[in-house]
Amino acid sequence: MSASGRPTSSTEPAPPTTSVPSARSAPSGPRPERPAAPPYLPVHPVDRAFLNLERARPDVRWDAGGVAYLSGPPPALADLRAYFGHRLRALPLMTSRIEGGRRPRWQPDEGFDVDRHVHEAVADGPGGWDAALHTALNAPFAPGTYWGAWLVHGHGPDAYALCYRFHHACQDGAAAAMTFRAVLGEGEASGRPVPGPGRRAGMPRRVAAAVGLAARFAAGTVAVRGHRPVAAYVPTGERRLYRGRVPSDTLRRIGAARDGSAHDAHLAALAGALAAWADESEVPLPRVTAVLPVDARRPDEEQTWGNRCFALPLELPVRLAPADASSDGDAVRRLDHVTTATRKLRGAARRQTIVDLVRHMPARPTEWYMRRVLSPRVTNVMTTSMPLADRGGLGETRVTGTALLPLLVPGHLFAVALSFFGEWAEVSVVVDRGLPRGERLPELWERAVAELEEAASR
Repeated sequence: MSASGRPTSSTEPAPPTTSVPSARSAPSGPRPERPAAPPYLPVHPVDRAFLNLERARPDVRWDAGGVAYLSGPPPALADLRAYFGHRLRALPLMTSRIEGGRRPRWQPDEGFDVDRHVHEAVADGPGGWDAALHTALNAPFAPGTYWGAWLVHGHGPDAYALCYRFHHACQDGAAAAMTFRAVLGEGEASGRPVPGPGRRAGMPRRVAAAVGLAARFAAGTVAVRGHRPVAAYVPTGERRLYRGRVPSDTLRRIGAARDGSAHDAHLAALAGALAAWADESEVPLPRVTAVLPVDARRPDEEQTWGNRCFALPLELPVRLAPADASSDGDAVRRLDHVTTATRKLRGAARRQTIVDLVRHMPARPTEWYMRRVLSPRVTNVMTTSMPLADRGGLGETRVTGTALLPLLVPGHLFAVALSFFGEWAEVSVVVDRGLPRGERLPELWERAVAELEEAASR
């Protein structure tokens, strides 16, 4: 599905309708109060790593984000800006800036102006949707800002989209999901996995585990001898978004059938889709290793401030060794490979060790690791997943679909993300315009999910 989200409405354009309350008439129902932001908050080592990556490669887009597709008349830009201004009271990071040199800190931006962050991209009639969405995906941020939101409309009277993008030094996926729930959702908690309560190992044992895990992860970023990035295309710098979806229960059933998770089923389907895409596009893929971000926040840690994720390399079973006649089919073998590789990550002990590692890892080793693990000599696909919300809306309009915009790292083939919204698991693939047949990836993923569902039920 090359689903850029264009609706099928063919009715005549209607007069603009304000569907978003202004700041004076903002929702008055009870909302949980968040503690006030500290006046100065140290920038986390992962944030600093991304800041330094941006300084080293100013020609590269180090931003990520998401798109919400809504059904109903779009709001006026002025009303949307007022609405954002009201909702941002619950998200102090969004109205902060980074100050300082060797020890940068977040601090409130006294000159914050919501008009410099919230924009619009207007389609030139029903046929202009792709161009308007392209504008929202690729428009530069206003100077000195870390995020932006674009109202995408004009292609029909009863559908629009809201595209939200942020510098990765500002947020990670879990923090961005919190932004979604604050602006478009209904405030329900994230489904992110965190270390559960209970007895924990003593500090010396936890320190030893963290150090050992750090050494193991560092060794995993050593470039494989003879492995070179696949020269699949000449980058153009222009991003494209393609979407697919399946019922979320389908992925859960597939994962549970082999003692895994919905995310395991997604990764196994992605490996199958990559194998089919490589054959269609005639791009050789002898080895595909994905960057897998893991949320490392503590259970009581605020989700809105910066990055608390750790990136792990995970080899995807795209090219399988020949199987004997009695073995399972390729789809099931891929799923078993992925569940075996991720089983330890699902355990509370391993997740607690990652939390300790991210919390205490110094800035320079963190930056060294980030540079290594994002290098196309080590990984060549960015993949992530995030639970968003059960439902969402803006004024009287309803969210009908979502798409995450993962970071597209220079030298990588593409970036893929899975968002869970309502009853749907929605895959979004961000590609450079130069990637051959990139629009085929979501459809191939859906086909691979169907093959997995059939094979896993036997």
